[in-house]
Parts: sequence; C-alpha cells; structure tokens
Amino acid sequence: MTVTARFAPSPTGLMHIGNARMALVNWLFVKKLGGTLILRLDDTDRERTTPAFANAIQEDLQWLGLQWDRLEKQSERFDAYDTAFERLKSDGRVYPCFESSEELEYKRRRALRAGRAPIYDRAALALSRENINARIENGEQPHWRFKLNHSKITFDDLVRGTVGFQGEKLSDPVIVRADGTYLYMMPSAVDDIDMRVTHVIRGEDHVSNSAIQVQLFEALGNKAPTFAHLTLLTDAGGAGLSKRAGSLSLQDLRDQGMEAMAVNSLLARLGTSEDIEPSQCLSDLASEFDMAAFGRATPKFDEERLWALNAKLIHDTSFGMVADRLRDIGVETATEEFWETIRPNLNKLSDAKIWYDICFADTTPVIVEEDRNFMDQARRLLPDEPWDETTWSSWTSSVKDASGRKGRSLFMPLRLVLTGLEHGPELKGLLPLIGRKRVSARLKGKTG
Repeated sequence: MTVTARFAPSPTGLMHIGNARMALVNWLFVKKLGGTLILRLDDTDRERTTPAFANAIQEDLQWLGLQWDRLEKQSERFDAYDTAFERLKSDGRVYPCFESSEELEYKRRRALRAGRAPIYDRAALALSRENINARIENGEQPHWRFKLNHSKITFDDLVRGTVGFQGEKLSDPVIVRADGTYLYMMPSAVDDIDMRVTHVIRGEDHVSNSAIQVQLFEALGNKAPTFAHLTLLTDAGGAGLSKRAGSLSLQDLRDQGMEAMAVNSLLARLGTSEDIEPSQCLSDLASEFDMAAFGRATPKFDEERLWALNAKLIHDTSFGMVADRLRDIGVETATEEFWETIRPNLNKLSDAKIWYDICFADTTPVIVEEDRNFMDQARRLLPDEPWDETTWSSWTSSVKDASGRKGRSLFMPLRLVLTGLEHGPELKGLLPLIGRKRVSARLKGKTG
C-alpha cells in the first residue's frame, strides 16, 4: 500500500512556523518512503475562510519547496459528508440535541464545581421521538452528536507509543451544528477514508480527537490510519503559536529575507536530539528523516536561532546557487570573487546589495577634520594597480610607518571612509573590488 499523508490547514489565517513544521514533517515522511502528500484545505468555515488565506498557504508551501501531490478542498465534498452522516444516523450512532450554548456552559460549570469532568451528560438521549419531532415542528433545530461506545480506545502512536482512552471519559462530540454545517471531526475522518490516508501526522492537541475518530472510522466501516502526534512548538518564552495572532508568519519571515532552507533545516530537527545544521536541499533532509527521533519534550522556537542558522546557510552557499538571485536584487555584475569576499558577513542575501553598492557605486564619504591629514597621507601612499589580496596589508604597513598610527586608530578610519561602516568583510578582499580610482576619491572626501 502506498504511504499517504495529508497536511490539512484551515485557510482562516496566515501560516505560522508551527503550521510549517507539520507540513514539513508530513512532506519528509512521505518522501522518505516514496509516498504521496495531499494538501487538503479545511475550508468549511464560511465566516473565516478566505481565498486570500488559501492562496497564501499554497504560496508559503511552494516557497518552502513542499510540493504536494494532490490538492483537495473540503468545501467540494459536502455530498460525501452527507452520505456518511446519514449512515451514522441510520445506525444509531448520532443523536439530536437541543441545548443552547448557555445551557451547555451551565452544565460544564456545574460539573467542574462537583469535581467531575466537564463532559456532556447525554441528557438528549432521554428525549422521545415525539418530543424531538414536536420541537423540530416548533422551529427548533437540533445539533447532532456522535455517540461514543463506552469502551477502551487504544492506538499505537509513532511518537507517543501506545495511547489509551476510556470512552466514557470522553464527551460525545458535536459533528453537525444546528445550522446544518459540519464541524471538524467527521469530515476529517471521511476524507481520510476516501483519500486512503495511511498516516495522520499532526499536533498533540489532536490526541483526544484521534481517539474519537478511531470510533468514527470503525462506525463508517474502516480501520483507523496510523497516528503520529508531535509535541507543539512554543515561542522562546513558552507561549503557544497562533496563526490568527500572526505569530512568526512565514509571509513575514520571507519578506524579512529569511531563506526557506533555513526554516526547513531548523524545523526538520526541532524536537529531536539531532544537531541542527543548515542543509542546502530538501532531499538531504528527507534521506535523513526519522519519525522515531521526535521526543515528548516541548520544543521552543527561538527566532534568533533561526536567523543565526540563516546566516550560516548563506555563508555555506556557493556563487552558482545565488547568481541569478543576486541579479534579481540589483547586484547585476556580481562575480564569484565578490561573493566569496562578502558572504561571511551576510545575515541575509539582500545584504549583498549593501556591499555591492559600497564596492561599485559612487558614494560621498564623510571625513572628520582631525583625520584629513591622515587621509592625504594614505592617498599619496596608494600603490598602483593591479591590486590583489596582499595590497591592503602592504598599503596599510606603509601608512603605519608614515603616520605613526597603529591598531584601531589606523584601521578604523580607513574602513569608515572606504565603506561607511565600522564592520564588514575583510578589507584585503574589498579593496581590489572597490578599485584605486574610488579609493583615491573617497580618501579625498569626494564622490567615488
């Protein structure tokens, strides 16, 4: 049987880093095993679902390189859900309820005060057929609950091991609202059945849902898929991530210059004991992927750590891999020599444009009055071209002897007048790129 998994986001907000982790783990799992990944949009929430969010999810996944094999939309599958619901109804596995949200909340609080679990008391099962019909004829619309068997529910989880629940300690879930719309629980199970999903990989917040869905699968005549519930990410302070709060959205990270493979490299191993190192391609991450490596401890996502990984990835990237992208950001005549010189100092690719302009665009330096004589000395000692990586050392050695300056008082004024910045790539590499004409002009305080 072909291994099939699904990433099933709800297009009600932007994807955040926690969503991306689930998408990536599903993708890596199926690619390692030669399987199929379904992107299934849970777009039945008519009030909060928007085409813009659906498109943004797909754009984010494509940016990460996580191409799906099939696209499905729950909004196009209501006939399948209606058929499943009628089957459950005819088999006596669903029942109508009429309590208002206020009544249910009152029951919940009363149970908690009495020290009981706040699960539904099944009061609606006592309603007679006549009572139900009369209420419906009177204009009341019921919501429908799935009737759980009060037996032990167990399943083997690829992350958590054997998981067990007592059916009587779970609340019969509402699967159809009073307005006739479906909640998450049943459509998800129906889709997994129809799409022949073999593995459901999702967050630990779905563990009790999985127990309920085990019985839903059985009630619909099918065996449950294999489950894997990953511990959810928190931010560095321990707070949960929320896409509707915009927590670390992929769109924001992309706009800030984050590399997709930095995100993938971090998320592929976050929650495992494996070392987190930058990887240049998804196929390498897939070949090393092991679901058994994920533990039960809560992994914390640190944005600073991600940016550090991003910088390290850039530092390991060859010129051939970025040449086209450099041209796209205005670094039009970049050479491998330029890239090799600046990349150890880049935090993101767009920083290359800063150093490109420093090397090849005309700029007007600012020279403080007390350094003017020093700059004149340095300019007069400029060697003739051609220049190479030894030029900086030989030139500054001559300037040192002539001026008596050394250390920071020698090097920092020269760096500032040549680049306008206190830090950056080694000047032995930058100097030949800037060239004698611009260096001479800048030492005179002129545009160059």
